Amino acid sequence: MGILKQFGEYLYIKKKDPNEPKTQWMKYMHGMNRISLMMFLVGLIVILVKLFILPMIKK
Repeated sequence: MGILKQFGEYLYIKKKDPNEPKTQWMKYMHGMNRISLMMFLVGLIVILVKLFILPMIKK
Protein backbone atom coordinates (compact mmCIF):
# COMPACT_ATOMS: atom_id res chain seq x y z
CA MET A 1 0.00 0.00 0.00
CA GLY A 2 2.97 2.35 0.31
CA ILE A 3 3.26 2.99 -3.42
CA LEU A 4 -0.44 3.76 -3.85
CA LYS A 5 -0.30 6.09 -0.83
CA GLN A 6 2.65 7.97 -2.37
CA PHE A 7 0.84 8.34 -5.72
CA GLY A 8 -2.17 9.72 -3.87
CA GLU A 9 0.00 12.25 -2.06
CA TYR A 10 1.88 13.26 -5.23
CA LEU A 11 -1.36 13.84 -7.14
CA TYR A 12 -2.86 15.75 -4.19
CA ILE A 13 -5.61 13.14 -3.79
CA LYS A 14 -4.60 12.13 -0.28
CA LYS A 15 -3.33 14.29 2.59
CA LYS A 16 0.20 13.80 3.85
CA ASP A 17 0.92 12.12 7.16
CA PRO A 18 1.38 14.88 9.76
CA ASN A 19 3.70 12.67 11.86
CA GLU A 20 6.19 12.22 9.02
CA PRO A 21 9.51 14.00 9.60
CA LYS A 22 10.01 16.96 7.25
CA THR A 23 13.48 17.61 5.88
CA GLN A 24 14.58 19.85 3.02
CA TRP A 25 15.92 16.89 1.02
CA MET A 26 12.62 15.03 1.32
CA LYS A 27 10.83 18.10 -0.07
CA TYR A 28 13.19 18.15 -3.05
CA MET A 29 12.79 14.42 -3.66
CA HIS A 30 9.00 14.52 -3.46
CA GLY A 31 8.91 17.57 -5.73
CA MET A 32 11.00 15.86 -8.39
CA ASN A 33 8.93 12.69 -8.11
CA ARG A 34 5.75 14.74 -8.49
CA ILE A 35 7.10 16.46 -11.62
CA SER A 36 8.23 13.18 -13.20
CA LEU A 37 4.90 11.49 -12.48
CA MET A 38 2.98 14.39 -14.04
CA MET A 39 5.23 14.33 -17.12
CA PHE A 40 4.74 10.57 -17.46
CA LEU A 41 0.95 10.93 -17.32
CA VAL A 42 0.96 13.75 -19.88
CA GLY A 43 3.17 11.67 -22.20
CA LEU A 44 0.89 8.67 -21.79
CA ILE A 45 -2.14 10.77 -22.68
CA VAL A 46 -0.38 12.16 -25.78
CA ILE A 47 0.54 8.64 -26.96
CA LEU A 48 -3.01 7.38 -26.43
CA VAL A 49 -4.46 10.33 -28.35
CA LYS A 50 -2.06 9.73 -31.24
CA LEU A 51 -2.81 6.00 -31.37
CA PHE A 52 -6.58 6.01 -30.91
CA ILE A 53 -8.18 9.43 -31.36
CA LEU A 54 -6.32 10.82 -34.39
CA PRO A 55 -6.90 7.74 -36.61
CA MET A 56 -10.64 7.90 -35.87
CA ILE A 57 -10.77 11.60 -36.82
CA LYS A 58 -8.92 11.06 -40.13
CA LYS A 59 -11.54 8.55 -41.42
